[in-house]
Amino acid sequence: MRIGELADAVGVTTRTVRHYHHQGLLPEPERLANGYRTYTLRHVVVLARIRRLTELGLGLAEVRDVLADEAGKDLAEVLEELDADLARQEAAIRERRVRLRALLEAEGGLPAEGPVSPELAELFAGMGDVSGSPMALRDREMLALLESTMAPEDREGLLAALRGALGSPEAVARAHAAYALLDELADTGADDPRVAEAARVLADCLPAELLPEEDVVLDSGGGFLGALYADFSPGQAEAVRQAMEIASRGRRS
Repeated sequence: MRIGELADAVGVTTRTVRHYHHQGLLPEPERLANGYRTYTLRHVVVLARIRRLTELGLGLAEVRDVLADEAGKDLAEVLEELDADLARQEAAIRERRVRLRALLEAEGGLPAEGPVSPELAELFAGMGDVSGSPMALRDREMLALLESTMAPEDREGLLAALRGALGSPEAVARAHAAYALLDELADTGADDPRVAEAARVLADCLPAELLPEEDVVLDSGGGFLGALYADFSPGQAEAVRQAMEIASRGRRS
């Protein structure tokens, strides 16, 4: 086959094929008497392998190392490995489509913070309408961010803790009350007399599983918690600090 046919077979451009030749990743076939190069099935397999490895995020130097390791394998073995790679891709795509379908069919529709997992979307739906609470909306944004950046095992722990904390109408009502009290503290100072009540109600809502092992110093000096803390009014920040102190003290007692 000619270079255009090779490129079409794998789904790349002829310019890409020539680049891989230049980088020493794809061997160039010898020219025939008529001046044309004829590519074989082996070239198709290697080119497809290069494409798959680069799609997985490997740099060309890493791809070169992988191909060097496979140089001694026969064609059937390489094809088997390529087929296994494609099977893993298909399984990952099916899983992603299942999750996407669950989001599209979730009761109450997609949350504004989406896309989030179907489990978190279900928890958000169970909270009811919180569009009138800036603190509740901020909390949901934070949870969506946490879920998207956590390791799978930590994510499961987060969802389990939230299900436990919001697993009853009474718990949801407490959360709404805490949000309302915190909203009232917008533009207030740390010495506002309502801070203590907001802290007490918020402490009752905090899942024990999500509390840190050691006391957390909240300040605006940097990091994720610092950025979150800096976004609060002084009154809200003091209420959150006191709530974590109350909840941590209760866990240790």
